[in-house]
Amino acid sequence: MYFVGLGVALIIMKYLEFGPVANLSWVWVLSPFALASAWWWWADASGYTKKRAMERELARKNARIAKNRENIGTLGVAKK
Repeated sequence: MYFVGLGVALIIMKYLEFGPVANLSWVWVLSPFALASAWWWWADASGYTKKRAMERELARKNARIAKNRENIGTLGVAKK
């Protein structure tokens, strides 16, 4: 996401001819979008995206279980 934000900022700066970006080639201005595409391809191909999603789901599940245990009063009770 950072690459996309940087790319949008560079496009706006290039369009408004602001600062040193006005003199840059469009190839350099659009390069963050290529980097974002490469990142997304790598994250999907390596399983990084799926792993992060599974970690978020597990954290939500554990928080929900802890909240339910607290609500019914079994937070400190150990299983026998």
